[in-house]
Amino acid sequence: MAANETSDQAVIEIEDLVTHYGDRQILDHVSLRVREGEIMVIMGGSGSGKTTLLRHMLGLKNPSSGTIRLLGKDITRISRKELYELRREMGVAFQGGALFSSLSVAENVQLPLREHTNLDDKTIRIMARMKLEVVNLSGSDQLMPSELSGGMTKRVALARAIVMDPKLLFFDEPSAGLDPVVSAELDELILRLRRAMKMTIVIVTHELESAFAIADRITVIDQGKVLITDTIDAVRNSDDRLVQNILNRRPRSEDVDADDYLRRLTEETGG
Repeated sequence: MAANETSDQAVIEIEDLVTHYGDRQILDHVSLRVREGEIMVIMGGSGSGKTTLLRHMLGLKNPSSGTIRLLGKDITRISRKELYELRREMGVAFQGGALFSSLSVAENVQLPLREHTNLDDKTIRIMARMKLEVVNLSGSDQLMPSELSGGMTKRVALARAIVMDPKLLFFDEPSAGLDPVVSAELDELILRLRRAMKMTIVIVTHELESAFAIADRITVIDQGKVLITDTIDAVRNSDDRLVQNILNRRPRSEDVDADDYLRRLTEETGG
């Protein structure tokens, strides 16, 4: 388990969140509290709702009902201008990096500073270079995204996410597509960044090994519902069958009544 001094103060508070895509309910009364300074890992299978929950926390989608408070502000009710200002306190590293292919590494990392600040060009270049050094990419300023390996792309995305020293860092599937060695290096980098920058970090992942290496607490979601939010040990030892199915990669199964199955089969075939 990641060693860190976390505060009891919540910097993210989600209460009774419900979301629909058309008639389909995606999140079912989700509540979650993320403490200041902790690494919260959100896990779940494909279609569980974890990515939708992340989009809500980023203010990219409005829920059907419920509240989302980031740093004390309910982002479901603040103005677009207030949300824009709040995003200065947030860093996001998207799955796949989401780098602009026409911009160099340095230009990609500089982008938030040019978008959200009035700093002069020299200061922006220095700040971006410093963050590239933090993620062990010193000297890579002029490379283009097409010249980067998967691990380098993730680190450039991370440098861009932290270039404004955010209070909150959101990371979507940091280990996806990486080999085990590179994935472990990225996990260690995330832990080092948290220690150095005192950030609160929310990570969405399906990689168990990575989650167990970096999380202070883990939230497991299944079919839009929170099954558990607790420490690594508590999640590992949970007696909830659905939690264990996810941890052990067991397919969801349903008990089938043989007589009922045969009855429905003969009805459908007209027998």
